[in-house]
Amino acid sequence: MTALSRRQFLRSSAMLAAMAGVPALVRAKGPIALRVASSMPTNDNASLHVWYEHFAANLKGAVGDAIKLDYFPNGQLGKESDVVQQVKIGSTDMMVSGASIWATVAPELGMLDLGYLFTGFDHVHRALSGPAGSKLNELLQRHSGCSILAWAPQFGGRNVYTKKPVHSLAEIKGVKLRVLPAPAYIETFKAMGAVPTPISFGEIYMAVQTGVVEGLEHDSATVLASKFYEVVKSCWQTQHAFGPMVAVMGKRGLAKIPAELKSAFMKAAQDATEQQRPIAAHKEQAANEALKQHGMSFYPMAQTERDLVHGKLQDTAYRSFAAKYPVTAPLFADIAAAAKS
Repeated sequence: MTALSRRQFLRSSAMLAAMAGVPALVRAKGPIALRVASSMPTNDNASLHVWYEHFAANLKGAVGDAIKLDYFPNGQLGKESDVVQQVKIGSTDMMVSGASIWATVAPELGMLDLGYLFTGFDHVHRALSGPAGSKLNELLQRHSGCSILAWAPQFGGRNVYTKKPVHSLAEIKGVKLRVLPAPAYIETFKAMGAVPTPISFGEIYMAVQTGVVEGLEHDSATVLASKFYEVVKSCWQTQHAFGPMVAVMGKRGLAKIPAELKSAFMKAAQDATEQQRPIAAHKEQAANEALKQHGMSFYPMAQTERDLVHGKLQDTAYRSFAAKYPVTAPLFADIAAAAKS
């Protein structure tokens, strides 16, 4: 048996083993097709795509061809806000995105975007693996009928990227920055003194290139994957947000999955998160090094300024958010406690 035929044999054996666990009735009906959307490109530096690749491989290994995923990356199905509505009504079954966009239908999720709420993605994982994550999923289900299959880390905290160098709060004052169209991001950058300008992801490059904004905020891996380094050359390492990514399915999408396959489907999603966690920090470091090769300069934010903004947000944005959405008040405490555990 040649090396090639051995590989073919092993793949065939794995497929037969997976299909053996799929009930005959499910196989007889043919594969279940699910439409999955993402705004990011098919790039190894795109956290949404990497999570999806793990999920798709896990699912294939568990159920073989019983479930077929039709993947639409790079915003092919429209703006994220439009895809949220598609998932709600069932024309798209699943969306892999940052959690932020789901605050448009479940505003309580917007708390995750408040500046300096988290110290890093290990903190995010501890917090959202507990009562806070369960409660936010419950709120999303109540508002939209959609469910969070998994939380996962992005590839690094978010920083400020500008055309001209920025080193301090004094220098960011009055600078127009693209931010996510989410109230928490707007409040965070108002606290910094910048001029936050909500723009959809697919329009960032052109907005910076044409001068509609002077920069943007995002994580390094996304800046690399989307080639934003072509229009911005300076990174102020604010590390202001560690918003998680989420895989979300609508009620109609979940209803397509037979009960006997649902456990394997959910496990494939959870396992994708566990596979992503150890590589996230490495991806951020590697992206920073690659960006330097493209001419990006990096300037760390002073700890005193970070503490100043954090304190300001605690006294204003955190309090007003909890007052507006009282159900989140205990979640702020849960998240703070998770930082120390």
